[in-house]
This record gives sequence, structure tokens and C-alpha cells, in this order.
Amino acid sequence: MKKAERWLEKTLHYRFQDLELFRQALSHRSATSRNYERLEFLGDAVLGFVISENLYRLRPDATEGDLSKLRALLVRDESLAALALEIELGDHLILGSGEMKTGGHRRESILADAVEAMLGAVFLDTGIGTCRTVIEHLFADRLQSLPDIKELRDPKTRLQEWLQGRKMALPAYDLVASSGQDHNQRFTVSCTVAERSAKTLGEASSLRKAEQKAARKMIRLLDENPG
Repeated sequence: MKKAERWLEKTLHYRFQDLELFRQALSHRSATSRNYERLEFLGDAVLGFVISENLYRLRPDATEGDLSKLRALLVRDESLAALALEIELGDHLILGSGEMKTGGHRRESILADAVEAMLGAVFLDTGIGTCRTVIEHLFADRLQSLPDIKELRDPKTRLQEWLQGRKMALPAYDLVASSGQDHNQRFTVSCTVAERSAKTLGEASSLRKAEQKAARKMIRLLDENPG
């Protein structure tokens, strides 16, 4: 735990008063019954509140719908997992042997849950004021580089509009692979734009999310090579 404590202080500038709470925030259910699931529930609510508060202040002219889309962009599993990888949170998670062998410390769902659990633990440890400071530090770059509202539309819709605007056929989405048990499935979907001989892959915990990822990658690919 000493290594984890040093990491936390260096990364988030925070030191837990209750070290047992810190341990619980790092513990996956595969390792112990005293795990981070309840903390995740609390952290999800606290994170949503603080991010909403910041967005309300940063985008005074945004509609309710636009603010909701911006919040969803920041707190969705994909974004939280990317953030966890950046700060190397996975290196300090306490996992059961099975999860360790299958690379649980880099699994998107586990990383996203762990971020929320850590924030829930900070809230219980020192209250909303300190937790707000930690969240704002953690999300500082993302809050300062928010995208334009028009970029928040569903990636599949944006891709469809891009293609229709150039009188091109709609993309084809195909399931490439699926794995895992019912409670922890992974899907890989391809997105193909035949007229450009272009194909991208998206992997996620649901078909819809996998399609969105593949579409987002295709948009980036077409923007880089507009033809």
C-alpha cells in the first residue's frame, strides 16, 4: 500500500486519512468481499454532480441537452478508462488471480469503475469540498478542451451524414467476434465504407458501443483522408 499511497499523493495530490477506505477503493470483487462496488455507486453520483457544476459554469449558453451530452462525454466508461490509464491507476488495483491473469488491470469496465470508486472514497474520507478539488484537478485538461456541441452527435449519425453529403452509400456494420460470459461480454464490430475500401474496428461491452467506436474511428480516418 505504501507504493499506492505515494502514487496517489503524486498523481492526485491527495492523502487518505482512512487507509482502509483507500484499500477498499482499490479492491475488485474478485479479490475480496470488501470491494469497491458500493464506493463506485457513490463516486458516480459525486462525479456527475461536480462535472455538471463545472459545465454549467464553463458553458453558460449551452442548453440542458447540450450540457447532458458534454457530461456524458466526460464520464462515460471509455473516457474514465482512458483517464485511469493516463494516471496508471490499474497498476495499483487489487485483483483476484483470475482477473490478474486475464489483464483485468487494463480492462475498460474495471478501470472506469475504479475511478468512480476512488472518488467515492475521497468524498467519504474528507467531504465534497476536497473531492471537488480532486475531480477538477483530474479533469482539468478535459474541461478546458471541451469539443464544439456539433461534434457531440452520435458517431454513427455523423458518419451517415458525412457519407450522404457526398452521395456515398451508407456504412456496413458487422459483428467480427464476441467473447466472455453474459455479465462480462466483449464485442468486436467492423465498420466498412466500400467506396473508400476502408474498414475500422470497435470493441466494447455492447454491440451498440462497439459500433459507435468503429464509426468514430471511421470518421477520423475519412477526415484524415477526405479523398
